[in-house]
Amino acid sequence: MDSSPAESAAAVRWDLGDLYAATDDPALDRDLEAVDREAAELAAAYRGRIAGLDAAELTSLVARYEGCLERAGKAATYAHLAWSADTGDARRGALLQKLTERSARLRQTLLFFELEWAAVDDEQADALLADARTARYRHFLRVTRRTRPHLLSEPEERVLSEKSVTGRSAWVRYFDEVHAAARFRLDGDDVQREELLNTLHESDRPLRRRAAAAVTAGLRALLPTSTFVFNTLLADKASEDRLRSFPNWISDRNLDNQVDDRIVDALVAAVVGRYDIVERYYRLKRRLLAVGELFDYDRYAPLASGARRYRWDEAVQIVLSAYRRFSDRLGEQGARFFDNAWIDAPIRPGKRGGAFCHPSVPSHHPYLLLNYEGRPRDVMTLAHELGHGVHALLAAPRGYLQFHTPLTTAETASVFGETLVFQALIDREGDRRERLAMLVRRIEDTFATVFRQTAMNRFEQAIHEARRTGGELTAERFSELWLTTQRAMFGDSVTLTGDYGIWWSYIPHFVHTPGYVYAYSFGELLVLALYARYRQAGASFADSYVEMLAAGGSDWPHRIMEPLGVDLTDPRFWDRGLAMVERMVEQAEELAAG
Repeated sequence: MDSSPAESAAAVRWDLGDLYAATDDPALDRDLEAVDREAAELAAAYRGRIAGLDAAELTSLVARYEGCLERAGKAATYAHLAWSADTGDARRGALLQKLTERSARLRQTLLFFELEWAAVDDEQADALLADARTARYRHFLRVTRRTRPHLLSEPEERVLSEKSVTGRSAWVRYFDEVHAAARFRLDGDDVQREELLNTLHESDRPLRRRAAAAVTAGLRALLPTSTFVFNTLLADKASEDRLRSFPNWISDRNLDNQVDDRIVDALVAAVVGRYDIVERYYRLKRRLLAVGELFDYDRYAPLASGARRYRWDEAVQIVLSAYRRFSDRLGEQGARFFDNAWIDAPIRPGKRGGAFCHPSVPSHHPYLLLNYEGRPRDVMTLAHELGHGVHALLAAPRGYLQFHTPLTTAETASVFGETLVFQALIDREGDRRERLAMLVRRIEDTFATVFRQTAMNRFEQAIHEARRTGGELTAERFSELWLTTQRAMFGDSVTLTGDYGIWWSYIPHFVHTPGYVYAYSFGELLVLALYARYRQAGASFADSYVEMLAAGGSDWPHRIMEPLGVDLTDPRFWDRGLAMVERMVEQAEELAAG
């Protein structure tokens, strides 16, 4: 008997042996000890001397500094991936904690470089950066100097780094483990949260209602813990922002993303100003589903003809074919993930939920984590995470310090990959109702990326400000702010139930990376603009696009995008992307009208 679409991915497990053989592999400890020795030698040789280095000496130091971070990053990658595959395994948890502690110690040892380089006189720094010998690391060195107004003294920085191990890092891990271990009950069976959330995409409305109630019941059992963790991390961030003189809760994220506060404000204002597109679409969906009232558990209901499932091998073929049609080079890099054991696809107890690509380090290769069930959105998730993976492979020659991109452009390759796959699927579909069903799914995915993430940004801003001005928040206050910011997006087109009010409590981005979520909106609207240019320019666009990916984080985002005809500094840029989202809704209305 053929396996189900979900079961077809059961054997798709990653092999972390390219990193280390096991959690107790002696090579891991040897690498950590070598890193500690090298870092200590660097500190002994260069502490107090950065201001007196010439260009050749500075480049040599940065190369050795990069080597330390890459070797430590390899060990940290293994620990994180091993733990993500089974968060309930105590040995893996212990290794993750060990690497967290060692990483903090390494940062303390190497901290002198960042502080001393940031303190170098501007005229002297400019001369060093203009020297051809520093060219490989020029952007990294420029970015590092931007943190100067927010750096503390070395003793203070060391204390913050030391305390983060038992502070913020510990609470983040605790949150992840509690939620990964949680069990939910649906129709008498124990199920994982990921399965319940996927059930919200089923056509059976009573089943969706029961699944939503099951999610709420499970989250309510965790609510005291989630509320305390959120409050603790909000207070921790407020404290550090005060110490570092950041003007508001999002400023450190924007600095890290290499984007001005005003550009982010313009993005958020533009998206919030077009919430009418969301209301317009969900009024259409209410008619398509023929229901009098649309509830939160109806948002992702498929149209009757849109219940397709894809086996793993079919999903792989679809995604790779779309990548190859766009660019042979993109397809070749994508195929490496399937030719090797770089993907962990099946849902299983203890495995971390959701999906991600871990870029690993340039000397190795990325890994993808999925929770695959064969739904169309799972195919899109595969396309999305593969885009991240290909991006990391292409940028690897830039080296550890410059192959990562800021979060604002980190979603470019992933969302562009999704767009390629969607267009390939809809172009080959001749049936109008199937095309409508596919377009509806794409619109909802786009909304989840552009509008929902912006609404979550509004929630984040609200809770950070409320925690800073009014002290610890109750679960009810969190829920009030969540529903207020979510209802602003939907207007009267969707009824958000009281149960939905606690669904803020499982979203990991708020815990892992405060301020992250607007990057999704940034990336989606950027990709809409890039894809429009591709449709105009044709095949010639592909080479420029791949070169943009290969640049990694070696220059400012707006400079990297310039050859593709995109001006990220223009606030009106977002309006053009939003107009394309509106056009998608118009197309759905036209298909619905027959």
